[in-house]
Amino acid sequence: MLAERKCNDGYHRALFYTLGISRETRSHVRDLFDFSNGGINPKGLSAPWQTGSSIRICRLAFNLWNEWTEPGGERYSTPNELFDCRYAPFFFEAIHLRYPEYFRGQERIFKRLSEQTR
Repeated sequence: MLAERKCNDGYHRALFYTLGISRETRSHVRDLFDFSNGGINPKGLSAPWQTGSSIRICRLAFNLWNEWTEPGGERYSTPNELFDCRYAPFFFEAIHLRYPEYFRGQERIFKRLSEQTR
């Protein structure tokens, strides 16, 4: 996805990593991101294939992309709502990809988290 977009910045890395977390979001990445125009597609949140966890993944991915929150549903993008699923350890890595400057020297934490989820 990064090669297709010819972009490797923190926005793209975090978005595509996050959308790749679950099989559902990986399979429907083109419903969630418009590769031709280079933007997110929030209408994909209401697709029939979405589950409670995949919606959380999308909300986090969209928020990391451009701070997007659902108009009128901002409360669904709070940590309490987003991290209440089995993908929470992966969400920390997504945040790390988006904001690497704030995590310098913390790589061991992420390695331990990923080892615990195996």
